Amino acid sequence: MTAFRETGWAKINLALHVRARRPDGYHAIETLFAFVDGGDAIAAEFADADSLTIDGEFAEGLSADGDNLVMRALALLRDRHGADRVPPLAVTLTKALPVAAGIGGGSADAAAMARLVRRHFLREIGDRALARIMSPLGADVAACVASETCLGVGTGEELSVVPGLRLGGTPVLLVNPRQPVATGPVFAAWDGIDRGPLFTGAEPRAGLLSARNDLQRPAIAQCPAIADILLELGALRPWLARMSGSGATCFALFDAAAERDAAAALLAERHPGWWTMAGALR
Repeated sequence: MTAFRETGWAKINLALHVRARRPDGYHAIETLFAFVDGGDAIAAEFADADSLTIDGEFAEGLSADGDNLVMRALALLRDRHGADRVPPLAVTLTKALPVAAGIGGGSADAAAMARLVRRHFLREIGDRALARIMSPLGADVAACVASETCLGVGTGEELSVVPGLRLGGTPVLLVNPRQPVATGPVFAAWDGIDRGPLFTGAEPRAGLLSARNDLQRPAIAQCPAIADILLELGALRPWLARMSGSGATCFALFDAAAERDAAAALLAERHPGWWTMAGALR
């Protein structure tokens, strides 16, 4: 039987500036999204009824019922366009990325499911329309639909291109201590200080180097291992090392794949319990 396949590309926040708490309980942010050429895998095939099977290294504890974002993405598209166009599917999600890790996770998987359905059944839908349909599933889902480097403002769902910032192919190393970090408490612990906008008056790469992740400090308070990872990454001399999202995953960008690979090998030797993924930015 024919299987349809898609990848939930790992998301990283190259920078994340928290500007304000909003009256609706969310936060006004400015973030630079980028995506790695690896992630979770989704496979689907025709079936008599929808179903979801979850396997892979990080499958334990995940719900495979209708509340899973993958199945909610499928349901949203079917509700919008009709069961006659979006047939029942048996879906398998292979979790290669850690959960509650600041690298997209469920949002990337939902976007991957949406792209899979579009490619095979709803080809007329563009990225912007697909992102709008998926928006009820979370602020990161919009960026994950295209999975391309972009600036996100508002809650992260208002997306635009950053002129002159060309990062495709940049070698990247992701590192996670295998400790989940809850997003809500990290945002709640932000100190409320607006430390300024992203990229104002700066050349993009220089601006990125001078940017920050305002959630790094509260995330370290919840998961001290983040500080250890950043210390180790900094010693490996990448041109940028930072925490992604609300943690606990950190990333390092290198100028050469050989530098990234040497760093990955050294970290595997020193910290065999840490999860790592070597790749390149899309």
